[in-house]
Amino acid sequence: TASAAARIMTGAPVPAGADAVVPVEQTDGGTATVELRAAAAPGASVRRAGSDAAAGDLVLAAGTLVGPGHVAAIAALGLAEVRTHRRPRVAVLSTGDELVAPGAPLRHGQLHDSNSWLLAAQVREAGGEPVRLGPVPDDVDALRALLAGLDGAVDAVVTSGGVSMGAYDVVKAALVGSDLGADVELVTVAVQPGKPQALGRLPGGTPFVGLPGNPVSTFVTFELFVRPALQRMRGLADAERPTVEAVVDEGWRTPPGRAQVMPVRWVGTSPRRVAPASTGGSGSHLVARLALLDALAVVPAEVDRVEPGDTVTVLEVSR
Repeated sequence: TASAAARIMTGAPVPAGADAVVPVEQTDGGTATVELRAAAAPGASVRRAGSDAAAGDLVLAAGTLVGPGHVAAIAALGLAEVRTHRRPRVAVLSTGDELVAPGAPLRHGQLHDSNSWLLAAQVREAGGEPVRLGPVPDDVDALRALLAGLDGAVDAVVTSGGVSMGAYDVVKAALVGSDLGADVELVTVAVQPGKPQALGRLPGGTPFVGLPGNPVSTFVTFELFVRPALQRMRGLADAERPTVEAVVDEGWRTPPGRAQVMPVRWVGTSPRRVAPASTGGSGSHLVARLALLDALAVVPAEVDRVEPGDTVTVLEVSR
């Protein structure tokens, strides 16, 4: 009847014949009788079946990065399992007899290996699982054996150094003229920094990318060429970094005939303004400025010089 009421708890089914729920804090009375302080409109505090997601609704599209909210939605739909892409395992290594581990004393002509740690951090930030193997000496046979052992054991291999025109470019020497490099191409790309590159597959089908060895070149070319590929391997629909337009606060020179990717820092927000991350210019050896950058400004090849007040496209990256 219209004067009947039943006590229920939050989340319980609505009793037969009832069309509204009144919170207990809006009532007076005991267990036998109850008085409402305000009238309850039909449907008040009632959650209709299917109001969250109706039959045929798309709840989670392919290519979505699954987060906590997605997990809750999957569980609420009653799904115990969904098909996902696992994190790609990526072997990373740097090459060069001159490289020693961080913390080790330096002899004349030696450098601390930063690239293998850089690449491992970039792979992890991109959602992959890094397998760090650097540094590797300039030994062609040893490198061939190492790459052959990685082929099929990981989802991709990324190296730094040894892909240019030098006499001791060990990655080039290990690939050219061998079965290992039959499906790997050594190319130059019209970008600064990062002109020399190697790209292809090892004999077992494992993707291989050889990046240049200067640290800024390694960082930039990973962002441009490797990170989007890893995002695709993860099944993500959106593989690219977000871009914004920013006003240049301090100008700089650009190389002729090549697109330039300049590490920059934010120097203003309204409008967004950028300046080079360091005063050392665009040299690809300036590894310390990687700790200072906030973004990468992309300058087209036809631009001869970036002037204060110019607008540039900026990739927002993680350091």
